[in-house]
Amino acid sequence: MSRLLVFIRHHLAGSGMLIALLLLCTFFSIATWTTQYPQNAAAANDVASQIAPQAKVLIVVRPTAADSAFAKALQAELGARAEVVQGEPKDARAALLRSSAGGLDVIACNHATASWLVFSDLAHDFPALKNTRVVQPRAHSWPVFLKTDNLLNIANQIAVIAILAIGMTLVIITGGIDLSVGSLIALSAVITTLIVRDFCDGVNAGAAGMFAACLGGIAVCGTCGLLSGAFITRLRMPPFIVTLAMMLVGSGLAYRLAENQSVYQVPDSFVWLGRGSDLFGLPNAVVLMLLLYTAAHVVMTQTRLGRNLYAVGGNVEAAHLSGVPVQRVILIAYVLCGLLAGLGGVVTASLLKSGSPTYGQMYELYVIAAVVVGGTSLSGGRGTMPGTLIGAFIIAVIQNGMNLTNVESNTQKIVLGLVILAAVLVDRVRK
Repeated sequence: MSRLLVFIRHHLAGSGMLIALLLLCTFFSIATWTTQYPQNAAAANDVASQIAPQAKVLIVVRPTAADSAFAKALQAELGARAEVVQGEPKDARAALLRSSAGGLDVIACNHATASWLVFSDLAHDFPALKNTRVVQPRAHSWPVFLKTDNLLNIANQIAVIAILAIGMTLVIITGGIDLSVGSLIALSAVITTLIVRDFCDGVNAGAAGMFAACLGGIAVCGTCGLLSGAFITRLRMPPFIVTLAMMLVGSGLAYRLAENQSVYQVPDSFVWLGRGSDLFGLPNAVVLMLLLYTAAHVVMTQTRLGRNLYAVGGNVEAAHLSGVPVQRVILIAYVLCGLLAGLGGVVTASLLKSGSPTYGQMYELYVIAAVVVGGTSLSGGRGTMPGTLIGAFIIAVIQNGMNLTNVESNTQKIVLGLVILAAVLVDRVRK
């Protein structure tokens, strides 16, 4: 009976977090519901469908990447009968003057160029074009929050924090804490880019050299985690103090090694992990995050190490009497946390195409917030990887939604602090 109650409580808690995430997404979807003016391939198809066959068309767009893509897609639909003008209103006026002699049936625009004054009174300004139509993609209503680009942006931005949260979950489940993960991001990013610059031929570095550099950055952070774990397990020092000291050491080392500057001498291909998207359009960092969470979930639910982590966090004395190697388990948790922080630094360096000692500032607080909001108990012994992932997305959705609704930064901090307090309060009530 007691096992049944524990099972029900565990799954209700997980469902509650998922429901909270869905409610947040629903709220921000309603709050950001606006009229959208599309400018993609579908918009080009829409404009093409409004134009009669054999009609002579002038496509007018601005000199931006999005406008260029729209014009290219529309010209592919219309073929040789379409001429493209890319520039400012004066360029459109010059094109209209040229077209007055030869005739023009349709002016194809996007929402921005259709509002130019040069098209406001064609009959008066260009009598020869009085029968020329101005067409643009039809507008539709849709939440800004649910746009594909925004959802991918949320996932990409949360990837590093979510990766770090895996290691933090392991540590907190054992009853510890690690405040050094933010500094280790900077240290890993600096060391990785320094190795690429100084030992792998910089901007001409190959894939093998960059891979070795990434392993070097991750290994150094794993060593920092090993030192933190050794001080905690061997010398019985409080995790808060040890990792606070390691946070300062990691930050100081990053600044010293980088000489207070950014290291940017890396090849263009270095951004593959942070900015690339090879699998179904998903960012590579997000794919890596999902793979890591899958592996971590299997470890926590199907292996002896996972059971030992829960046992140590639940009751360290009982775990010791049961034959659990308590010190080794805690040490492994801190080493894994360091390694994952190093991996987070590599992803950050790849995303920003540089290494800087300023990376990762305040990340430890966001990571702890994601873990706590995800249902992991600060007193140890309870927590799940799916819960942590949901917690990370809750934090990301709140921040993204507040940005989209123009909530100023100081208010955002207040809201995030209240969310963390509420999560801790719920944990205490559950206990």
